[in-house]
Amino acid sequence: MSYTGAQGSSTHRLVFGDRVRALRLAAGMSQEGLAEAAGLHRTYVSSLERGQRNVGLDNIHALADALGVEPARLFAEGDG
Repeated sequence: MSYTGAQGSSTHRLVFGDRVRALRLAAGMSQEGLAEAAGLHRTYVSSLERGQRNVGLDNIHALADALGVEPARLFAEGDG
């Protein structure tokens, strides 16, 4: 098992946030629209996209459902 430390965790959050943003924009959604569809607060989605939140499993599934994608797509590299 490898431990990435605080800096690695921060990088993972930034990459995840960028992916959520890309999928949201590809779906033509605003942060507010995504938040509403996922049952989350807009400021939560905003801070998540900026890499300031460590998202939980339930919220990963809520975001994926709202975006109409499988949860794994939130982690996949490539196009939105």
